[in-house]
This record gives sequence, C-alpha cells and structure tokens, in this order.
Amino acid sequence: MNEYPIEYYQFFIKFNEGDYYTCHDLLEDMWMEDKSNLFLKGLLQMSVAIYHYSYGNVKGTRLMMKVAHEYLQPYRPKQWGLDLESVIAYIEHCISIIPDDIDKVSFSKIEELPALPTLFLYLEDD
Repeated sequence: MNEYPIEYYQFFIKFNEGDYYTCHDLLEDMWMEDKSNLFLKGLLQMSVAIYHYSYGNVKGTRLMMKVAHEYLQPYRPKQWGLDLESVIAYIEHCISIIPDDIDKVSFSKIEELPALPTLFLYLEDD
C-alpha cells in the first residue's frame, strides 16, 4: 500500500466527519508544497465549496464545485487511492441541485436551500 502525507489521511477523517474547513487547511498545506498538483487543488476546492454552502454562499459553492470538477478530470479514474469516479459523480450531482438563481442566502435561511448529498471518502489500494 502506498504511503501518503499524514495530512492526506487526516483529510479523509475530517471530510467524513463533515469538518470541511479543516479539510481546506490540510489540503492547502500539501498543495503549497506542490502547486502543480491539481488533484489536491480539486479536492481542496470541493471541500471549500461544501463549506461555503453551509453558510449560504451559493455563488461561491457553484464556482468552486465547477473548478473542482475541472481540476479532477485528468486524474480519473483513480488517484492516490481515491475513486475519482464517485467523487466526480458527487460533484456533478451537487452542481445539478445548487440553485442557479441565488447567489447568497442569510444564515437564518440556510435550511431553505436544497441539501447537498453526503459523500464518504475511502482510501483504496492502488
């Protein structure tokens, strides 16, 4: 089995716990070491998108999900033990339900937005 940076393993734990803000920090630390790694940047953007949605920044969510989708394409079907087909399908599903006609909602109206599906990430053997 491949060895990955400890932050990558921590990312899986925090993502599955729903701590998307910490996911951003973990991935950004790794990405800063290698800014050409668009795989990490794609996961970073997806995490940021989910975080944005949680506080009503719908436009930011839409933009980040689309960028994440674009960045992850070249790494299909699998990268660093992650099944990108399921991740990309998740992103596409999110993009399809994020409202196009709303840019932002107040925190008190978050529950009026369509809920994003839950994604659990798992490391697989390469």
